[in-house]
Amino acid sequence: MAIDLAERVSAIQQSDIRRFSILCAEVNGVNLGQGICDQPAPNALKEAAIHAIRSDQATYTHLRGIAELRQAVARKLKHFNRIDADPETEITITVGSAGAFACACLALLNPGDEVISFSPHYNYHTNMVRLLGNKVRFVDLVPPDWHFSMNQLRACINDRTRFILANTPSNPSGKIFTRQELEAIADLCRRHDLIAVTDEIYEYFTYDLPHISLASLPDMAERTITITGASKTFAVTGHRIGYAAAPAPVIERMAVLHDILYICAPHPLQRGVVAALDLPDSYYADMCADFRAKRDLLADTLRGRNFQPFVPQGAYYMLAEFEPGRFRNGTDAAESILRTVGVACIPGDDFYIRPEDGQHQLRFCFAKQMPDLEEACRRLSRL
Repeated sequence: MAIDLAERVSAIQQSDIRRFSILCAEVNGVNLGQGICDQPAPNALKEAAIHAIRSDQATYTHLRGIAELRQAVARKLKHFNRIDADPETEITITVGSAGAFACACLALLNPGDEVISFSPHYNYHTNMVRLLGNKVRFVDLVPPDWHFSMNQLRACINDRTRFILANTPSNPSGKIFTRQELEAIADLCRRHDLIAVTDEIYEYFTYDLPHISLASLPDMAERTITITGASKTFAVTGHRIGYAAAPAPVIERMAVLHDILYICAPHPLQRGVVAALDLPDSYYADMCADFRAKRDLLADTLRGRNFQPFVPQGAYYMLAEFEPGRFRNGTDAAESILRTVGVACIPGDDFYIRPEDGQHQLRFCFAKQMPDLEEACRRLSRL
Protein backbone atom coordinates (compact mmCIF):
# COMPACT_ATOMS: atom_id res chain seq x y z
CA MET A 1 0.00 0.00 0.00
CA ALA A 2 1.31 3.43 -0.95
CA ILE A 3 0.95 5.99 1.83
CA ASP A 4 0.54 9.62 0.82
CA LEU A 5 2.75 11.75 3.03
CA ALA A 6 2.06 15.33 4.03
CA GLU A 7 3.20 17.89 1.49
CA ARG A 8 5.11 19.77 4.21
CA VAL A 9 7.67 16.95 4.47
CA SER A 10 8.09 16.28 0.75
CA ALA A 11 11.09 18.61 0.33
CA ILE A 12 12.85 17.73 3.59
CA GLN A 13 15.95 15.59 3.19
CA GLN A 14 18.66 14.22 5.41
CA SER A 15 21.39 16.83 5.69
CA ASP A 16 24.91 16.26 4.40
CA ILE A 17 26.02 16.72 8.01
CA ARG A 18 24.35 13.45 8.96
CA ARG A 19 25.28 11.72 5.72
CA PHE A 20 28.99 12.45 5.98
CA SER A 21 29.00 11.45 9.65
CA ILE A 22 27.66 8.04 8.65
CA LEU A 23 30.20 7.70 5.84
CA CYS A 24 32.99 8.78 8.19
CA ALA A 25 32.08 6.07 10.70
CA GLU A 26 32.07 3.47 7.93
CA VAL A 27 35.71 4.23 7.03
CA ASN A 28 36.82 4.82 10.65
CA GLY A 29 37.69 8.40 9.77
CA VAL A 30 38.05 11.55 11.88
CA ASN A 31 34.81 13.48 11.86
CA LEU A 32 35.32 17.23 11.37
CA GLY A 33 31.86 17.45 9.87
CA GLN A 34 29.20 17.30 12.56
CA GLY A 35 29.33 19.66 15.54
CA ILE A 36 29.22 16.84 18.07
CA CYS A 37 31.71 18.49 20.44
CA ASP A 38 33.21 15.29 21.83
CA GLN A 39 35.05 16.96 24.70
CA PRO A 40 34.77 15.67 28.28
CA ALA A 41 31.86 17.25 30.14
CA PRO A 42 32.61 19.05 33.44
CA ASN A 43 32.75 16.70 36.41
CA ALA A 44 30.33 18.86 38.39
CA LEU A 45 27.68 18.41 35.70
CA LYS A 46 28.23 14.66 35.46
CA GLU A 47 28.19 14.10 39.23
CA ALA A 48 25.01 16.12 39.70
CA ALA A 49 23.23 14.25 36.92
CA ILE A 50 24.41 10.89 38.30
CA HIS A 51 23.22 11.84 41.79
CA ALA A 52 19.84 12.83 40.38
CA ILE A 53 19.51 9.48 38.63
CA ARG A 54 20.57 7.49 41.70
CA SER A 55 18.16 9.42 43.90
CA ASP A 56 15.28 8.72 41.49
CA GLN A 57 14.69 12.28 40.36
CA ALA A 58 13.00 10.90 37.28
CA THR A 59 9.51 12.35 37.25
CA TYR A 60 8.04 14.92 34.90
CA THR A 61 9.12 18.46 35.72
CA HIS A 62 7.21 21.72 35.75
CA LEU A 63 6.35 22.53 32.14
CA ARG A 64 8.90 25.40 32.24
CA GLY A 65 11.62 23.21 33.79
CA ILE A 66 12.80 22.71 37.36
CA ALA A 67 12.83 25.87 39.46
CA GLU A 68 16.48 25.47 40.44
CA LEU A 69 17.59 25.50 36.80
CA ARG A 70 15.42 28.47 35.87
CA GLN A 71 16.90 30.38 38.81
CA ALA A 72 20.45 29.42 37.78
CA VAL A 73 19.71 30.48 34.20
CA ALA A 74 18.38 33.83 35.42
CA ARG A 75 21.61 34.45 37.34
CA LYS A 76 23.70 33.46 34.33
CA LEU A 77 21.68 35.70 31.96
CA LYS A 78 22.16 38.68 34.27
CA HIS A 79 25.88 38.06 34.81
CA PHE A 80 26.93 37.12 31.29
CA ASN A 81 24.26 38.31 28.86
CA ARG A 82 23.21 41.47 30.73
CA ILE A 83 19.58 40.34 30.49
CA ASP A 84 17.15 40.60 33.42
CA ALA A 85 14.64 37.74 33.23
CA ASP A 86 12.17 36.54 35.86
CA PRO A 87 12.80 32.80 36.39
CA GLU A 88 9.11 32.24 37.15
CA THR A 89 7.61 33.88 34.08
CA GLU A 90 10.28 34.81 31.52
CA ILE A 91 12.43 31.65 31.23
CA THR A 92 11.56 28.19 30.01
CA ILE A 93 13.74 25.06 29.80
CA THR A 94 13.53 23.15 26.52
CA VAL A 95 14.71 20.03 24.74
CA GLY A 96 17.85 21.66 23.40
CA SER A 97 18.00 25.06 21.76
CA ALA A 98 16.37 23.36 18.77
CA GLY A 99 13.28 22.71 20.86
CA ALA A 100 13.23 26.34 21.94
CA PHE A 101 13.43 27.52 18.33
CA ALA A 102 10.63 25.16 17.25
CA CYS A 103 8.38 26.48 20.00
CA ALA A 104 9.29 30.09 19.20
CA CYS A 105 8.30 29.57 15.55
CA LEU A 106 5.03 27.88 16.51
CA ALA A 107 4.24 30.67 18.95
CA LEU A 108 5.02 33.52 16.55
CA LEU A 109 4.27 32.52 12.98
CA ASN A 110 0.88 32.68 11.29
CA PRO A 111 0.23 31.46 7.73
CA GLY A 112 1.84 33.88 5.27
CA ASP A 113 4.29 35.33 7.79
CA GLU A 114 7.93 35.69 6.76
CA VAL A 115 11.26 35.45 8.57
CA ILE A 116 14.50 37.25 7.76
CA SER A 117 17.74 35.33 8.24
CA PHE A 118 21.34 35.50 7.02
CA SER A 119 23.21 33.32 4.49
CA PRO A 120 25.28 31.21 5.02
CA HIS A 121 22.90 29.80 7.60
CA TYR A 122 22.20 26.82 9.85
CA ASN A 123 19.80 24.55 7.96
CA TYR A 124 17.77 23.60 11.03
CA HIS A 125 16.45 27.15 11.31
CA THR A 126 15.42 27.28 7.68
CA ASN A 127 13.87 23.83 7.67
CA MET A 128 11.77 24.55 10.74
CA VAL A 129 10.36 27.77 9.30
CA ARG A 130 9.61 26.09 5.98
CA LEU A 131 8.08 23.06 7.69
CA LEU A 132 5.48 25.41 9.11
CA GLY A 133 4.74 26.72 5.61
CA ASN A 134 6.44 30.09 6.06
CA LYS A 135 8.97 31.86 3.87
CA VAL A 136 12.54 32.89 4.72
CA ARG A 137 14.16 35.92 3.12
CA PHE A 138 17.94 35.97 3.27
CA VAL A 139 20.55 38.67 3.72
CA ASP A 140 24.01 37.80 2.39
CA LEU A 141 26.99 37.54 4.71
CA VAL A 142 30.03 38.32 2.56
CA PRO A 143 33.41 36.69 3.27
CA PRO A 144 36.06 37.00 4.45
CA ASP A 145 34.70 39.21 7.28
CA TRP A 146 31.02 38.21 6.80
CA HIS A 147 29.69 41.76 6.61
CA PHE A 148 26.18 42.41 5.34
CA SER A 149 24.37 45.23 3.60
CA MET A 150 21.86 47.18 5.66
CA ASN A 151 20.16 48.17 2.42
CA GLN A 152 19.61 44.51 1.60
CA LEU A 153 18.28 43.88 5.11
CA ARG A 154 15.87 46.81 4.83
CA ALA A 155 14.70 45.59 1.43
CA CYS A 156 13.69 42.23 2.92
CA ILE A 157 11.20 43.85 5.30
CA ASN A 158 7.56 43.97 4.22
CA ASP A 159 4.14 43.82 5.86
CA ARG A 160 4.43 40.02 6.20
CA THR A 161 7.75 40.08 8.09
CA ARG A 162 7.34 38.63 11.58
CA PHE A 163 10.84 38.33 13.00
CA ILE A 164 14.54 38.73 12.25
CA LEU A 165 16.69 35.73 13.16
CA ALA A 166 20.28 36.31 14.25
CA ASN A 167 22.63 33.43 15.07
CA THR A 168 25.61 34.88 16.92
CA PRO A 169 28.26 33.52 17.09
CA SER A 170 27.20 31.92 13.86
CA ASN A 171 27.17 28.43 12.43
CA PRO A 172 28.76 27.93 9.88
CA SER A 173 30.72 31.17 9.41
CA GLY A 174 31.83 31.87 12.97
CA LYS A 175 30.65 35.48 12.58
CA ILE A 176 30.01 37.47 15.74
CA PHE A 177 27.53 40.29 15.18
CA THR A 178 29.07 43.55 16.35
CA ARG A 179 27.35 46.01 18.64
CA GLN A 180 26.91 48.36 15.69
CA GLU A 181 25.24 45.63 13.61
CA LEU A 182 22.99 44.60 16.50
CA GLU A 183 21.99 48.21 17.14
CA ALA A 184 21.06 48.55 13.47
CA ILE A 185 18.93 45.39 13.66
CA ALA A 186 17.34 46.65 16.88
CA ASP A 187 16.51 49.98 15.22
CA LEU A 188 14.74 48.16 12.38
CA CYS A 189 12.80 46.02 14.85
CA ARG A 190 11.60 49.12 16.70
CA ARG A 191 10.77 51.06 13.52
CA HIS A 192 8.79 48.21 11.93
CA ASP A 193 7.42 46.64 15.12
CA LEU A 194 9.28 43.39 14.53
CA ILE A 195 10.42 40.66 16.89
CA ALA A 196 14.01 39.41 17.07
CA VAL A 197 14.91 35.77 17.68
CA THR A 198 18.53 35.09 18.59
CA ASP A 199 20.27 31.73 18.64
CA GLU A 200 23.22 32.25 20.99
CA ILE A 201 24.20 28.62 21.61
CA TYR A 202 27.89 29.41 20.89
CA GLU A 203 27.92 32.48 23.15
CA TYR A 204 30.99 31.41 25.15
CA PHE A 205 33.10 30.51 22.09
CA THR A 206 34.55 33.91 21.23
CA TYR A 207 38.07 34.69 20.01
CA ASP A 208 38.28 38.15 18.45
CA LEU A 209 35.12 40.01 19.51
CA PRO A 210 32.94 39.94 22.64
CA HIS A 211 29.53 38.31 22.55
CA ILE A 212 26.66 40.75 22.89
CA SER A 213 23.05 39.67 23.39
CA LEU A 214 20.55 41.64 21.34
CA ALA A 215 18.08 41.60 24.24
CA SER A 216 20.59 43.58 26.34
CA LEU A 217 20.22 46.63 24.08
CA PRO A 218 17.77 49.40 25.05
CA ASP A 219 14.09 48.46 24.62
CA MET A 220 14.94 45.09 23.05
CA ALA A 221 14.22 42.72 25.96
CA GLU A 222 10.51 43.33 25.35
CA ARG A 223 10.72 42.21 21.71
CA THR A 224 13.47 39.54 21.72
CA ILE A 225 13.43 35.77 22.25
CA THR A 226 16.92 34.76 23.39
CA ILE A 227 17.71 31.08 22.80
CA THR A 228 20.73 29.19 24.06
CA GLY A 229 21.59 26.13 26.12
CA ALA A 230 24.12 23.77 27.66
CA SER A 231 24.93 21.55 24.68
CA LYS A 232 28.00 23.28 23.30
CA THR A 233 29.35 25.09 26.36
CA PHE A 234 29.46 21.96 28.51
CA ALA A 235 29.98 19.39 25.70
CA VAL A 236 26.67 17.61 26.33
CA THR A 237 25.01 17.83 22.92
CA GLY A 238 23.17 14.57 23.61
CA HIS A 239 21.70 15.74 26.93
CA ARG A 240 19.31 18.11 25.13
CA ILE A 241 19.04 20.93 27.67
CA GLY A 242 18.31 24.33 26.18
CA TYR A 243 16.40 27.37 27.33
CA ALA A 244 14.74 30.55 26.15
CA ALA A 245 14.22 33.97 27.74
CA ALA A 246 11.49 36.28 26.49
CA PRO A 247 8.57 38.42 27.68
CA ALA A 248 6.19 36.52 29.94
CA PRO A 249 3.29 36.16 27.45
CA VAL A 250 5.65 34.62 24.88
CA ILE A 251 7.25 32.23 27.38
CA GLU A 252 3.81 31.14 28.60
CA ARG A 253 2.82 30.10 25.07
CA MET A 254 6.20 28.54 24.31
CA ALA A 255 6.02 26.48 27.51
CA VAL A 256 2.58 25.14 26.63
CA LEU A 257 3.76 24.26 23.13
CA HIS A 258 6.87 22.58 24.53
CA ASP A 259 4.65 20.54 26.86
CA ILE A 260 2.61 19.36 23.86
CA LEU A 261 5.66 18.48 21.77
CA TYR A 262 8.12 17.15 24.34
CA ILE A 263 6.46 17.13 27.81
CA CYS A 264 9.73 18.24 29.44
CA ALA A 265 13.50 18.21 29.08
CA PRO A 266 15.19 15.24 30.82
CA HIS A 267 14.81 15.80 34.56
CA PRO A 268 18.14 14.44 35.91
CA LEU A 269 20.08 16.17 33.14
CA GLN A 270 18.51 19.47 34.11
CA ARG A 271 20.00 18.88 37.57
CA GLY A 272 23.40 18.46 35.95
CA VAL A 273 23.18 21.83 34.22
CA VAL A 274 22.28 23.52 37.52
CA ALA A 275 25.67 22.43 38.83
CA ALA A 276 27.48 23.42 35.61
CA LEU A 277 26.11 26.96 35.76
CA ASP A 278 27.96 27.41 39.06
CA LEU A 279 31.35 26.88 37.41
CA PRO A 280 33.77 29.81 37.78
CA ASP A 281 34.56 32.24 34.97
CA SER A 282 37.94 30.54 34.60
CA TYR A 283 36.17 27.52 33.07
CA TYR A 284 35.04 29.64 30.12
CA ALA A 285 38.38 31.42 29.75
CA ASP A 286 40.22 28.09 29.65
CA MET A 287 37.73 26.72 27.16
CA CYS A 288 38.20 29.70 24.83
CA ALA A 289 41.99 29.41 25.00
CA ASP A 290 41.76 25.71 24.16
CA PHE A 291 39.47 26.30 21.19
CA ARG A 292 41.53 29.23 19.93
CA ALA A 293 44.57 26.90 19.75
CA LYS A 294 42.48 24.33 17.87
CA ARG A 295 41.16 26.98 15.49
CA ASP A 296 44.67 28.19 14.69
CA LEU A 297 46.01 24.64 14.21
CA LEU A 298 43.28 23.83 11.71
CA ALA A 299 43.66 27.15 9.87
CA ASP A 300 47.41 26.67 9.52
CA THR A 301 46.93 23.12 8.26
CA LEU A 302 44.41 24.19 5.63
CA ARG A 303 46.61 27.05 4.45
CA GLY A 304 49.43 24.55 4.05
CA ARG A 305 47.29 22.55 1.63
CA ASN A 306 46.31 25.61 -0.44
CA PHE A 307 42.89 26.22 1.07
CA GLN A 308 41.84 29.72 2.12
CA PRO A 309 40.34 29.41 5.60
CA PHE A 310 37.91 32.09 6.72
CA VAL A 311 39.15 32.18 10.31
CA PRO A 312 36.11 32.42 12.61
CA GLN A 313 35.60 35.08 15.25
CA GLY A 314 33.51 32.68 17.32
CA ALA A 315 31.82 29.25 17.47
CA TYR A 316 33.88 26.23 16.39
CA TYR A 317 33.36 25.91 12.67
CA MET A 318 35.57 27.09 9.84
CA LEU A 319 34.62 27.60 6.23
CA ALA A 320 37.53 27.19 3.85
CA GLU A 321 37.68 27.90 0.13
CA PHE A 322 39.46 25.91 -2.58
CA GLU A 323 40.32 27.18 -6.05
CA PRO A 324 37.90 26.41 -8.89
CA GLY A 325 38.96 23.35 -10.84
CA ARG A 326 40.62 21.59 -7.92
CA PHE A 327 37.38 19.65 -7.31
CA ARG A 328 34.14 19.62 -9.28
CA ASN A 329 32.22 21.13 -6.34
CA GLY A 330 31.95 20.98 -2.57
CA THR A 331 30.38 17.53 -2.51
CA ASP A 332 33.13 16.14 -4.71
CA ALA A 333 35.73 17.80 -2.47
CA ALA A 334 34.23 16.41 0.75
CA GLU A 335 33.91 12.91 -0.71
CA SER A 336 37.43 13.00 -2.10
CA ILE A 337 38.96 14.15 1.19
CA LEU A 338 37.09 11.48 3.13
CA ARG A 339 38.06 8.80 0.64
CA THR A 340 41.75 9.73 0.36
CA VAL A 341 42.74 10.73 3.90
CA GLY A 342 39.77 9.73 6.09
CA VAL A 343 38.64 13.16 7.32
CA ALA A 344 34.99 14.19 7.12
CA CYS A 345 33.92 17.75 6.35
CA ILE A 346 30.73 19.26 4.91
CA PRO A 347 30.16 20.81 1.46
CA GLY A 348 29.83 24.56 1.82
CA ASP A 349 26.89 24.87 -0.55
CA ASP A 350 24.69 23.18 2.07
CA PHE A 351 24.69 26.43 4.04
CA TYR A 352 23.85 28.97 1.34
CA ILE A 353 20.50 30.01 -0.02
CA ARG A 354 22.22 30.10 -3.43
CA PRO A 355 24.31 26.90 -3.54
CA GLU A 356 26.68 28.40 -6.09
CA ASP A 357 27.87 30.87 -3.42
CA GLY A 358 29.40 28.00 -1.47
CA GLN A 359 30.29 25.55 -4.21
CA HIS A 360 34.02 26.08 -3.64
CA GLN A 361 33.84 25.94 0.15
CA LEU A 362 33.97 23.28 2.86
CA ARG A 363 32.98 23.49 6.51
CA PHE A 364 35.26 21.96 9.13
CA CYS A 365 34.41 21.55 12.82
CA PHE A 366 37.29 21.80 15.30
CA ALA A 367 35.33 20.83 18.43
CA LYS A 368 37.50 17.76 18.97
CA GLN A 369 39.84 16.61 21.67
CA MET A 370 43.30 17.85 20.73
CA PRO A 371 44.82 14.41 19.92
CA ASP A 372 41.93 13.72 17.51
CA LEU A 373 42.24 17.13 15.88
CA GLU A 374 46.00 16.68 15.54
CA GLU A 375 45.40 13.33 13.84
CA ALA A 376 42.89 14.96 11.48
CA CYS A 377 45.44 17.68 10.64
CA ARG A 378 48.14 15.09 9.99
CA ARG A 379 45.79 13.36 7.59
CA LEU A 380 44.82 16.63 5.89
CA SER A 381 48.51 17.43 5.44
CA ARG A 382 48.72 14.39 3.15
CA LEU A 383 46.27 15.87 0.66
